[in-house]
This record gives sequence, structure tokens and C-alpha cells, in this order.
Amino acid sequence: MSGTISVERAERETVINIKGRFNFEMHSQFRTAYQEDTSKGQKGRKFIIDLSGTEYIDSSALGMLLLLREEAGTNESDIEIVNAKPEIRKILETANFQRLFKIS
Repeated sequence: MSGTISVERAERETVINIKGRFNFEMHSQFRTAYQEDTSKGQKGRKFIIDLSGTEYIDSSALGMLLLLREEAGTNESDIEIVNAKPEIRKILETANFQRLFKIS
């Protein structure tokens, strides 16, 4: 079973909450969650990826995070990954994502 994504938007911030399994099955949902904000060309927008409800993450999910960085980065946006469980944080650190994203 895959996961679900919910999005909360404020003036300069987008929070993407990922619950369940963050894998390839969520590609379309994840892209839709951020694409509205990256396509507007807004500079300085902050994206917060909340993984508090995420139970599993695979290499496809890592790739999706990199795609977000690529699309949002062209607009000088800030991306922060928050509330990752220890086992998920370990995967992020093994992939050296702390060099690309703020992880807290």
C-alpha cells in the first residue's frame, strides 16, 4: 500500500506532509503537490517536506526530492526536510542529502 500527501500553503511557504510509504507510486501526487508553486516562478519560496508520518522511503522518493530541488532551486527556494524517523534519516544521510537539503 502506498501513502498519501497533503499540502498546506501560506504566502511564502509550502508544507508537504507525506504519510505511509514514500515510493514511486506517489510520483504523480508528489509532483502535483509542489508543481503549482514552482511553476509560478516565485523566488524565495520555502518548501517543508514533513516526514513525520512516513514509514518507508525508497530510491524513487530520493529521486523525487532531487527533482523538487532542481525545479525549486531555479527560483532560489529553500527546501527543508523535517521530522524524519531515525531509520529514514539514516537513509537520507547515507545518500548525503544533508549536503543538499536542510534536515531537522
